[in-house]
Order: sequence, then C-alpha cells, then structure tokens
Amino acid sequence: MKTNNEQLDPEQCVLSEVTVRLIREDEQERFDELIRTEHYLKNATWVGRRLFYVAEYQGQWVALLSWSSSSFNLKDREAWIGWSALQRKRRRSLVVNNSRFLILSEAHHSNLATRVMRLCLDRLSTDWKQRYGHELLLAESFVDSMHFQGTCYRAGGWQYLGDTKGWSRKRADFYEQHNRPKQLWVKELRRGARELLTCRRLPEAYASVEKGAAEPCDLPPEEIGSLRAYFAALLDWRTRCADYPCAGLAAMVACATLCGAQLGQRALAAFGRSLSQAQLKAFGFRKKGQPRRYRAPCEATLFRFLSGVDSLELEKALLQWQDDRLGPRKADDNVTAVDGKTLCSSQGVEAVSAYACKSGRWLGSEPVAQGSNEIPAAQALLRRIDLESQRVTLDAMHTQEQTARIIVQEGGGDYLMTVKGNQPGIVADLKTRCESLQRDFSPSASGGSYPAIRDQPQSPRGAKPAAL
Repeated sequence: MKTNNEQLDPEQCVLSEVTVRLIREDEQERFDELIRTEHYLKNATWVGRRLFYVAEYQGQWVALLSWSSSSFNLKDREAWIGWSALQRKRRRSLVVNNSRFLILSEAHHSNLATRVMRLCLDRLSTDWKQRYGHELLLAESFVDSMHFQGTCYRAGGWQYLGDTKGWSRKRADFYEQHNRPKQLWVKELRRGARELLTCRRLPEAYASVEKGAAEPCDLPPEEIGSLRAYFAALLDWRTRCADYPCAGLAAMVACATLCGAQLGQRALAAFGRSLSQAQLKAFGFRKKGQPRRYRAPCEATLFRFLSGVDSLELEKALLQWQDDRLGPRKADDNVTAVDGKTLCSSQGVEAVSAYACKSGRWLGSEPVAQGSNEIPAAQALLRRIDLESQRVTLDAMHTQEQTARIIVQEGGGDYLMTVKGNQPGIVADLKTRCESLQRDFSPSASGGSYPAIRDQPQSPRGAKPAAL
C-alpha cells in the first residue's frame, strides 16, 4: 500500500515538503555567490537593513530570497497608500523590499515560487521584529518585464501598482537612472495595513519606528542663511574644514534639535540626509563627490564638531539668537533657577543650566568637569549671568558660602537655598539664628509690636552675606 507522499506526484511532493528558513552567518558567502552567478542582476550588494532566506527540499537549496530597506520614494506607492510626506519619512521602515528572489536552476518546479514566497511572508514580520525591533506592514517588489511577468506575485495576491521611472538605488543616499522601468507590486502583510500606515497614531507593535524621529525641516534657504549668520564668529580649530564650515554645522545642529533629533550624532546625520539640496547649500556646505552635489555631514564630522567647538562661543551665539527672537528679558521675570542634569544619550555627561522661571528662557549652561561635581560648574555659570535684582533658587547641594557670595556680592542678586538634614552644621547654625530672631522679634521683646522691617539697615552691595 502506498503512503500519502508516494501517492503525490513529484511536483506536489516538493510543494508540500519545501521549507523556508533564515540563512546562517556561515552561509552568507554561498548565498551571495549564487546570487551573483544565477540571478539576472548578477549583483549581491545589499543596502540598508536586510534579511536573507533559503528554501530547502530534502536538505537541498532550491530558492533564495533577500529582503531589504524599502525605496525612499515611489510615486505610485505613495499615491496608493495615501500617506503624507511626514508619514512617509517616519514610517517607511514599516515597508520592506523583496530585493532578490531566485529559484535555483536545478529546482524549477511548477508553483514553487508562489509556495516559497507564501512561506517566507508567513514569518517575515516576526523575523524582522526579532532582528530590528518592530513588525512590518507592507512588502514591495520590482519585476523586470523584459525577463519576467510577475506570475508568482499575481498568484500570491500581490497588487500591481504601475511601472517605475527607471531609477535604481546604488548607495544609501544615491540613485542612478538605468532607463529600464520595472513593474511595482505590493502586498499587505496584515489586514488593514494601508490604513495603519496613514493613521494618526500607530499601534504599539509598530510605534517604535517613530521613536526619536525628527520633524522635517521646512525652513526656506533664506531663513537658514540668517540663522547661520549668528554662528559666523565661531572659531574653526580644524585643519580640514572646507566642506563643512563650523557656522553651517552649528546652524544645522540647532535646526535638528528644534525638530526633535535628540539621539546624538546618528540622529543629526539622519536629519541632515533629509534636507534638500537648496537647504544644504544655505547651510554653507560644499559640493563633493561624483556627480557633484551638496551632501550632509556624516556622523564622524558631527562628532568632531560637537567635541571640539568652544562651548562659551557657542553659548554666546545661541543667547544672541534667543534674544533676537524673544526680545529683552522683562523686569518681572526676575526669578532664576539653577539646576544640574545628566544629559540624555551622552554616556553620563552632566551640565548645570540656568533658566528664567516665569518665561522658561534659557540663560546658559556649564558642563560638569570629569571627577568633579555641580558646585564649581554652577559657580562658573553664575559668574557670567546677569544677576542684578534677580532671585536665584538652587537645591541643597549649592547651599554654601562661596555660591552665596557670588550671587550677592558679585552679582547683586539674592538667593533662596534649600537645607537638608544631612547638612548638620548649617542646620545647627540656622536653629541658633532662628532662636535669636524669635527672641529679638517677639512681642515681649519689642514692647508688644514687631519692629518695622523698613527700619532695619540694608546690606550694601559688596558686604559679606550671612553665612549659611
């Protein structure tokens, strides 16, 4: 009696037993070599994020698939999805491109391509999440109609959107025209994927792609030029700086920060790549490469700039920019808060900053030296802030005489400091002073009434403040 498998014809046996899995690291060279020798493009160069799969039948390789980052801009795809330009920039990573699909020469069986594609799509989103932290919503693929008809895509429920304009991606940020339009096919990886790509807020399974994403820069070139002028006085310490002047880098970092790029030089470099040629020119960057075009600074360039720029010169330029935008500080905005924080995504770098409490206006920042604490940084910052008639608030760490002297004697301001129980010397001194004040100002000591505060002598500027 024949078994079930023996009753099937050879073609059906292949379809029922074929499996699809991710390739192992030690199989990458074999994978690439087969793509170079058997795929019609003869190219195993991969761009962006990627996953590689192999289909096996009885332990033998029968098909290869690669999935890569999606195309930056496809007119027919964008029209079909209906998302905005901002949604496209932020959610493009939810779309994946079937960059290669190869049925090996000794494994051409009817319907094998459709079966392998189905098995791969069943696991693709899960595998992508395990590798890159989020699921996928849409798959896209290009079919060269000079070689293929897209039969397996049509049979697998993919949708044909039209023909491309004949450009191919050669590097991460560069496309080249080849004048061979290809068919564009798309496939939703879950029901309602197109609606999710255009919804106001993504579900949790996909929301991580927008975490830390910066808003696009919509400043016209003339306003960028005006902003760059504020940083024109920055001293350029680099020996090779022709392509990216300091003023342009500072202006770009300022724009990127305001647009929400807050994850270090990687986020800044990504922001730069989103800028138009006119915007890059307005930042003062130079043309380079072949073909010659304006290019955004890379992560290394931004790291060198941020590490070497003079912080005081940069602070002066930023404060001047702020003053021109907001106008002078108002008289009733006379309370200044000073506090230290560890900067996000900075490997533990700390800085002390000062702000106007009423308006939220930034007044300056001072980095905390390695191996030190906030106290010297706060004192250096206070010495360069206008404290005349200001009331300065600080936490308990700064409750000590030298900081009080800087505020009162040098700056002409006043202070409100916190005292905690772990400062026993100050606590004991305050108790003694409070007891003395209670005796001096009690009704019995003043003949039944408190002395008028205005009758008390005022400490002239430059006098020694009461020790705390």
